[in-house]
Amino acid sequence: MPNGIAYLMLVIWPVASLVMFRTLKLERALIWSILGGYLFLPPLAEFNLPLVPGMDKVSIPNLSVLVILAFAMKQKVQLWPESRIAQLLVVGLVLSAIPSVLTNSEPIIFRVLGNTDPIVFFVDQLPGQSIRDIGSVLIAQMLTLVPFLLARQFLSSEDGLREILLALMIGGLIYSIPSLIEIRLSPQINVWVYGFFQHSFEQTVRAGGYRPIVFLPHGLWLALFMCTALLSAAALTRQVAHAERVKMMMSVAYLGVMLVLCKSFASLAYGIVLLPLVIFSPPRWQIRLAVIFAVVAIVYPMLRNFGLIPLDAILAQAEAISPDRAQSLGFRFFNEEQLLARAAEKPLFGWGGWGRNLVRDAETGAILSIPDGRWIIVFGTFGWLGYICEFGLLAWPLLLMGLYIRRMGDAALSPFVAPLTLMLGVTMMDMLLNATLTPFTWLTAGAILGHAEKLLPNVYGVPRHPFRNGAVLGKAVVRPGKRTVL
Repeated sequence: MPNGIAYLMLVIWPVASLVMFRTLKLERALIWSILGGYLFLPPLAEFNLPLVPGMDKVSIPNLSVLVILAFAMKQKVQLWPESRIAQLLVVGLVLSAIPSVLTNSEPIIFRVLGNTDPIVFFVDQLPGQSIRDIGSVLIAQMLTLVPFLLARQFLSSEDGLREILLALMIGGLIYSIPSLIEIRLSPQINVWVYGFFQHSFEQTVRAGGYRPIVFLPHGLWLALFMCTALLSAAALTRQVAHAERVKMMMSVAYLGVMLVLCKSFASLAYGIVLLPLVIFSPPRWQIRLAVIFAVVAIVYPMLRNFGLIPLDAILAQAEAISPDRAQSLGFRFFNEEQLLARAAEKPLFGWGGWGRNLVRDAETGAILSIPDGRWIIVFGTFGWLGYICEFGLLAWPLLLMGLYIRRMGDAALSPFVAPLTLMLGVTMMDMLLNATLTPFTWLTAGAILGHAEKLLPNVYGVPRHPFRNGAVLGKAVVRPGKRTVL
C-alpha cells in the first residue's frame, strides 16, 4: 500500500514541472518532466477519480506538460502531425476505444455448477463496459500520446535530439547510484521511500545476487533503460570534441558495467550488438537496422497469430545459450498461446479493459495467464485495430527515416537521430517479450517523426515544409555524385 509520500509526490509533480519550464529551456524542461516522472514517481500509486483514467506516474506528467505548454508558455502548441499516415494512426489509436467499449457491454460471469442440475452457484463477475467508460478510455489514449505529439513539435531539431540523448545518459548515471545500492543490499528503495514493493521479489533474484528495480515496474525496465543510457553516451562520445572524449568514454565504460550488473540477458545482448554500431557505423546503417527491427516487431505478431513462427526451433536455440532463458521464453510462449486463443474470440476490437482479455478459471475467476509482451496486451484489449495503430505509429517514424536515407543518403541528417532510431527499434523488439512501452518511448518516436517530416517534404504523405537547417525548397540541392531537386 503506497504511503503518504507516494501520493504527495504525485500531487507536487505538476508544480515541479512548472518550475522546470520556468527555469530551463523548453526542450530540457519537456524531457525532464516526462523522464523524471517515469524514473522517480511511485509505481502503481494513483488517484482514482470518477469518469477519468487513473492519475499515476504516467498520466500526471503527460497532462502537466500539456497544460503548461498550452496555457503557461508563449509557444503555440500544434499537436496534429503533418504526415497523413501518422494522422490516421493517431486517430485510429484514440478512437479504437469506442468500438472496444461498445462491443464489450456484457459481463463475464463465473459460476460453479451444483451437484444437482439446474443449481448454479454465482461466484463472481467482471463487469461489462458501458458508454460512460468511453470517455475515460479516450482520455487515457489521448494522454498516452501527449509525449509523442509534443516531442514531434518541440524536440525534432538537432538541439532537441541531442537533449534527449543527454537526458538519457545523465538519467542513467543518476539512476546508477540507487541501482548499485539495490544490487548490494537487495531491491528495497521503493519500500523505504514509498512504503511498498511494486512486484514479485523473487524476480529480482538472479545469478546469485539481485537485479535492481528502484522506482520502475520491473528489473527488465531498468535494464532496458540502462541500455539506452549506454547507447546515448556512446552516441554523444562520437560527437564531442577530442578534449572531452576521454571523460565521455569513461561514462560509456561505467554504464556498460551497470548494464552487466542489471542481469538482463536481452538488454545485455542489445547493448553488445548495438554499441559498436553506434560508435563506428555510418548513420544510414543504424537507421536501416532500426527499420528492420520495426518491421520484425510489426510482422512477428501477425505471423504468430497465424501459427507461422517456428517456436520449437527458437526454444532449441535458446536452450543452447541458456536453459534458464529457454525456460523463461517457453513460459512466455505458453501464455501467448492461451491469450491468442482468448483474443481470437474478439479479434477486431478486443476485450476492452477490466482484465477481460486474460484467461481465467471458468468457476473461480482466478487468472490463469500472464501477459508479458506489449503486443499481446494491446491485441487482446483493443484487437487488430488498436494493435495496428499503436505499433504502426511507433514504426512509422523509423520507416520515414528509412525512406529518406534511401532517397538522399545521410544528407541533412542530424548526427543524433540515427542512434535514437536504433533505441526506438530495439525497444519495439523488446515489446515482443515485455510490456516495456514507456512515456519516453513515445517521446523518442515523436522527436524522430518531427525530424523525418522536415526531411521529407511533399513525400510519402508528408506535406511540403521548409527545412529547419536553412535549405530552401524548390532549389537544387547538390549531393556528391548526384543532383536532386526538392
